[in-house]
Parts: sequence; structure tokens; C-alpha cells
Amino acid sequence: MGTEKVKEYLANFGLADRVMEFKESSATVAEAAADLGCEPARIGKTMAFDVAGQPMLVVIAGDGKVDNAKYKAKFHCKACMIKPDELVVKVGHPMGGVCPFAVCPGVPVYAAEEDVLTKLTGFHLTRGMLCAMRRPKLQSVEDVCRDARRVVVLENVMNPTNIGAIFRSAAALGMDAVLLTTAGSDPLYRRASRVSMGNVFLIPWTYLPESGDWTQLLRGLGFRTVAMALRNDSVRLDDPRLAAEEKLAIVMGTEGDGLASSTIASCDYTVRIPMYHGVDSLNVAAASAVAFYELGLPPLNEKED
Repeated sequence: MGTEKVKEYLANFGLADRVMEFKESSATVAEAAADLGCEPARIGKTMAFDVAGQPMLVVIAGDGKVDNAKYKAKFHCKACMIKPDELVVKVGHPMGGVCPFAVCPGVPVYAAEEDVLTKLTGFHLTRGMLCAMRRPKLQSVEDVCRDARRVVVLENVMNPTNIGAIFRSAAALGMDAVLLTTAGSDPLYRRASRVSMGNVFLIPWTYLPESGDWTQLLRGLGFRTVAMALRNDSVRLDDPRLAAEEKLAIVMGTEGDGLASSTIASCDYTVRIPMYHGVDSLNVAAASAVAFYELGLPPLNEKED
């Protein structure tokens, strides 16, 4: 087993007792961070690259990324990951358990001075680790929404911190998917993915079409749309009609201006959060968490039989 091999290797340095094992999976950055109670950026993971047919390992931070052009300049090839079914043979560890210890003979593990890492990534790294990843191909709106009952729509939300916080709340509070307009911030931006605590990789998401009425698209998929906005005709968030809807799309607007008037007019409901002391609005990330808690689906272990 990979764990035993690593323990034997570390025993040579008097470190075998430093290995921590958990009942829950720690195969991903998000899972390991949850097990240890730390930020994903504090987790070191090992990426296995194929360089001209030879394996190479690079230890990276959970929130690190690499500039592909600079990677190519350094290693004279594009960043290409070793296929999962080849990891044990080429590296010595299975997918989800790759580490820089007790690897197959001849597999190089790269470390570098801080200035070299800065040149490779294009920005200063404080933790001395980096990675290169491929973006997954985005699914269509229809595919993302196929089995969903509660989805989030983010119209031109620009702040990466808000994007990350909304994804984290969406995953935790019963949302099935997130849909974004193309003018908003990228969920895979470093700050957004970090604030999300890795949940941008957990909850399905995609972009809405740039042209056409996406409210009609969602309506055609069976969703009733809920515009979170302050209007005279707004209904309270706890209106029982909302929770009774089989499929809901909760629409959140950009920082400052909120939703476009045309978007509000196209939605089936306009909804407000009841507030005290004359406060009339919340930050979009805070408002989304309140809305998701009220309108999201309960966890499976809390549903009635």
C-alpha cells in the first residue's frame, strides 16, 4: 500500500510517526483541508507531469497555479499530466495518493529558489509551491440543470471574493448548480477558488449564453426565477409560495447596482430579505447565503421519510 511505503521511507529520517491518517477521504485539497481544519492553500499536493515520456513530480500549494508559457520555456514542452491509470507504474502511487516520497526510482521531484518560482508563475509565492492544471470543458446550461431543483444565477458579479463566498454557501446550503453571466468574475480565478474553499470544483457551474433571454431558457427547463431585489412589489423571502416551487433559480445581481431592471422584469418573483433597523440591503455574498438557507433543499439526512 502507498501509505506503508511512505511510512517506511520516512522512517529513515525518524519521521514515520508524523504520518496522519483519517477515516474520511483526504484525496483532494478540499478534503485534506477539511480534515486538518486549515485553508486549502496550506495543503501541499503533488502533481505528476509527463516530460518527454518521463515522469516528473512538482509539489504545489492548494491554491497555486502555473503560467503555461513560462512552464514551457522552463521544461521545453507543454504541461501534460500523467494519466491516472499510469500513475502506479510510472510514479509508484495511485491517483489521490501521489506524494514526493517513496516514488519509483529515477522520478525527479523539483524544488526551486523563490525567484525561479516567481518567474514561472508570474507572481510572488509565499509558500514556495506551484502547479499547472487544465481547465475542464464547461457543460451546457441544459446539462448542468438536468437533475437540479435549485440553481443560482449570478448576473455580472465582479468581485472574486464574492464569487468564492457564494460558491461556498451554494454548496453548503442546498444549491445544485451555479450559472454565471460572462461579464462576471471567473470562478477559477485564484482568489475566488481560494475563498470558496475548493467548492468551485465541487458544485457544477457554467456560463449562460451571451445572447438571448436566459430567463426564458431557464423557464423552458422548468425553473421559476426569483430576482433578489428591492422593489415595491417584492415579496418576503419567507413567502411560502417560494419554498413550494419544485424548481427555483435564485438570481443575484452585481455589487452596487444589483440586478438590471430588464432582468427583474423578466423574473417570476421579485424577493426581498426582511431586515431590521432600517437596513435595506446586504452584500451580495451575505444576501446569497440568507437566500440559500431559506430556499435551498435540506440535506438528505434531514429530509422527511
